[in-house]
Amino acid sequence: MELPKFILGDNTDFPDAIFIIHTEFPRFIINLENDEVEWFEEFDEHDQKEIENETENLINEATSFYDREVARYDD
Repeated sequence: MELPKFILGDNTDFPDAIFIIHTEFPRFIINLENDEVEWFEEFDEHDQKEIENETENLINEATSFYDREVARYDD
């Protein structure tokens, strides 16, 4: 199965949360309500440095994806 890079998610147990799931390496979920990130990967020291450098880009991409999806609902 081919998955999109980002998936928008919600859950009635967390009514204020807006989740964006990143399905490619490094896989993670970000809660846009509080910018909390949960990683699905475990990183070694080498990966950790690379992830720290890339995290801001990934979060910006996730936020842009959300903005695009919301704009499509408003049309």
